Amino acid sequence: MVHIPITPQAEAEPAVVRDIQHYMRPGLLQLPSLPPLSLYVHLPWCLKKCPYCDFNSHEYREGGGGALPEQRYIDALMADLEAALPLVWGRTVHSIFIGGGTPSLFSPTAIDRLIGDIRARLRLESDCEITLEANPGTFEKDRFRAFRAAGVTRLSVGVQSFNDQHLKALGRVHDRAQAMAAVEEAAASFDTFNLDIMYALPGQTLPELEQDLLTALAFQPPHISIYHLTIEPNTYFAKFPPAIPEDDQAYAMLDRITELTGQAGMARYEISAYAQPGHQCFHNTNYWQFGDYLGLGAGAHSKLSFAHRVVRQVRFRDPARYMDNALAGRAVAQDDEVRRADLPFEYMLNALRLRGGFALQDFMARTGLPVTAIAKGLKAAESKGLIERDLAHVRPTERGFDFLSDLQELFLAD
Repeated sequence: MVHIPITPQAEAEPAVVRDIQHYMRPGLLQLPSLPPLSLYVHLPWCLKKCPYCDFNSHEYREGGGGALPEQRYIDALMADLEAALPLVWGRTVHSIFIGGGTPSLFSPTAIDRLIGDIRARLRLESDCEITLEANPGTFEKDRFRAFRAAGVTRLSVGVQSFNDQHLKALGRVHDRAQAMAAVEEAAASFDTFNLDIMYALPGQTLPELEQDLLTALAFQPPHISIYHLTIEPNTYFAKFPPAIPEDDQAYAMLDRITELTGQAGMARYEISAYAQPGHQCFHNTNYWQFGDYLGLGAGAHSKLSFAHRVVRQVRFRDPARYMDNALAGRAVAQDDEVRRADLPFEYMLNALRLRGGFALQDFMARTGLPVTAIAKGLKAAESKGLIERDLAHVRPTERGFDFLSDLQELFLAD
C-alpha cells in the first residue's frame, strides 16, 4: 500500500478550473521529456476507520446510511477524468492503482465498469498493471476471482498481522482466520499480489513479528510491503497513544524482516517493499522515480509534468462534496506549481527510498534542473557515509537506508 499523503484542505475552498493553455505557458524549467504516467483512483469508504489511519477514508456501515453510492461515485470519477484529459492527452498510462479506503467494498460489477470506463477514455499500455486494494474484512469466496475477471491484474491485501490480539489492537475488522482465507484466495486468483504487513505493533515481541512474517511467507507472496507502525497526527492513536516497541527493538525487527525475506528469495528494492524477481510494483516505483500520476477521487493527489513546469493538484476531500463538484466539472480544489527551489528535495525525497538509487541523468530529465542543484547535498551525504556515487549514479548506503530522514533533509531548500 502506497498513498500519496493527503494535506489538510479547507472544504470551503473554491474549485480550481484552468484550461490547458495555463499549464503550457512559458516558464523557468525546460523538461526534455515527460516521465511515465500512472493513474490513481481513490475509493474513500471503509467498514471502520482504523485508529492509526490518516488517509482520507470514511466509515460506511451497511444498512446504516443507505447503499454505497457506487454508480454516482463512478459517474463523478469519469466526469473528473474527462475534465482532466486535456492535461494528459496523447500520453500512455502504464499503471492504475485503485486505493482507499477499502476498494474491495465496491462490487466486482462496479469495478468492472470503472476499469472499462477508464479504458474507453485513456490509452493504456498493453501490459498495464492494475492494482486493487482489498481487505480480509470484505472478503467472500470467489470475490477476488471476480475482481480478476473485471480486469484487475494485481491484488494488494491489507493483512497487517495474522495475530488476533494485534489485529484487535489495530482496530481491524478481520481476524486471523479471515486473513488466511483471503490470502489463500488471492494466491489462487492472481499471478502477482501484495501483502501489507505492519510491525512494531502495540505489545508486539520479536518472536511474534517472526511468526507473522513466517506465516506470510508460507503463502509465497510475490511482493510484501512492510511498514513500521507510526503515530500520525489527527488519528485516534495520536490522541490515545499505545505503547509500542522501543526503537532498538523495532530495528531488531527490521533486521529480522530483511533476513527472513532474503532467505525466501525476496529483494528489498525500496525502504518498505520486498519482491520476488520480476514482481516489483511498477505503480509505486513510478512514484519513487518522480514519475507522473493523475489522481481521481475524493482527496486524491496528482503530480503532472509539462514542458516548463511541474504541477501538483488535490481533489475535494469530502466524498459528497467531491461528487457534486466533479459532476459539475470542478473536482480540483488545489492546483499549485512546484517551486523550482523545492524540486531537488521533492525528487530526492522519493528517489532515495529506492535501494538502487537513481541515475543523475534521470534527475535532470524529471526536474529540468542541472546536477549542480543537488551537488551540495550529495557532497554532504557522501561525507556522512549516507550515499555512494559515481559519475552516473547515486545509491543510498546501508547507513543511508537506516537514517533515511537525515539523508533526505540534506536536500531541503535553503
